[in-house]
Amino acid sequence: MNTKHFVAVITALALCATSSAWAATGEEQRVADAADVLDQLSRIPEKSVPPSLLSRAYAVAVIPNVVRAAFGLGARRGKGVLVIRQDDNSWSNPAFITLTGGSVGWQVGAESTDVILVFKTRTSVDGISNGKLTLGANASVAAGPIGRHTAVATDIGFKAEVYSYSRSRGLFAGIALEGAGVTMDRKANAAFYGSASMTPEKIFVSSPNIAPDVANTFVQVLTVQTARLPKTPGMQAGAGLPDDAADSESEVRTFGIPDDSDETEYDPNY
Repeated sequence: MNTKHFVAVITALALCATSSAWAATGEEQRVADAADVLDQLSRIPEKSVPPSLLSRAYAVAVIPNVVRAAFGLGARRGKGVLVIRQDDNSWSNPAFITLTGGSVGWQVGAESTDVILVFKTRTSVDGISNGKLTLGANASVAAGPIGRHTAVATDIGFKAEVYSYSRSRGLFAGIALEGAGVTMDRKANAAFYGSASMTPEKIFVSSPNIAPDVANTFVQVLTVQTARLPKTPGMQAGAGLPDDAADSESEVRTFGIPDDSDETEYDPNY
């Protein structure tokens, strides 16, 4: 091998090593994509998740690139991340989740959308951590209101446990997700945090230092979106709404779950 060939081989190997060092894992790319979805919220504030809802959430899930395909029967599947509010109002490390669902009726085609789920209380998140949460069965779900002025909200009283959104072609809209299931992606959690024993509970209470930098980026982007945070997790019905809007009757059928007497809610006068 002459000198030129030797240098070329060494250079190629170095480039391959550098590319491998900087290449994102599948989990890191998922977190980066989720951060990008959140970043879009600030770019179209009049056509996105209302700040009054997002800033009072107990937890937020972002599932980029949810694929919905149908030929007669429909199916929806996507992988994303979930963070919860800490007692000090900071956001936890992200845990990985999977969204699956189906639909019936004649339908043909396929599309990819980004999905955001806003959880009002801890009860729904505990269901995910403990196994599976079925939207509309284990927790009431409603297509979320859009824009700064929540008087046009689909469920104006904020009575659902979970509010769901989709983003397609750059625009956000409420989306009906009754019947969809949300589960923990434990394999992804183990790969991202480098430990097979990394449970959702450990992820949520651990220091940010255990997570790769991309996780901190996601949390920072969400923190910018929720700069004015109430003092305790949960959100009371009608919080952040005009008085007349908060008293309006809901036009959406939701599927409630029993109230948890130990659950903490926000002070609506905050």
